Amino acid sequence: KCRRLTREVYSGLTPWERLCGFNTFEALAFRTGDVDMPQNAIPDKASAVCQIRFVPGSDESKFLPAIRRHLDGNGYQQVTLEQSRGLMRATRTEPDHPWVKWAAASLERTMGARPAVLPNLGGTIPNDVFTEILGMPTIWVPHSYSACSQHAPNEHLLAPIVREGLLMMTGLFWDLGEAGTPA
Repeated sequence: KCRRLTREVYSGLTPWERLCGFNTFEALAFRTGDVDMPQNAIPDKASAVCQIRFVPGSDESKFLPAIRRHLDGNGYQQVTLEQSRGLMRATRTEPDHPWVKWAAASLERTMGARPAVLPNLGGTIPNDVFTEILGMPTIWVPHSYSACSQHAPNEHLLAPIVREGLLMMTGLFWDLGEAGTPA
């Protein structure tokens, strides 16, 4: 059962809670007017590229109709909507799954600290191919930090983060080859 997420509730959540706990609608880029001939008037057209990050269990077939109803109800019938790319479903591997427990224990042995375990992966990468089609649990081990501008023109990765990522993955792959690894 979904509940309406108010601005007050949303603003009190951590970035991880916002990412993993709720569906979000984001404007990634927009364009209005003519930058080569700016006018001091309301532009005659505008366009935006938006994305919906959604959590597992969401009925993604209802997103565009809900946005359409919202726009129409607020007098924006002239706005057109279109889905621009194929859908990648949100996935979840439960934190108590044996593979998650195994991977978390491996990472803790390697790094000397317990990793944060989040159950969801938003619907923006094709992880559903593994979880839904092949029926395989998946884990995601990030090698980044919040200011890296991931997938942006100025994307970057700091050397200490690369070293830490290599260490984590080396330990994980080493442990994968040991006897007693879950099947």
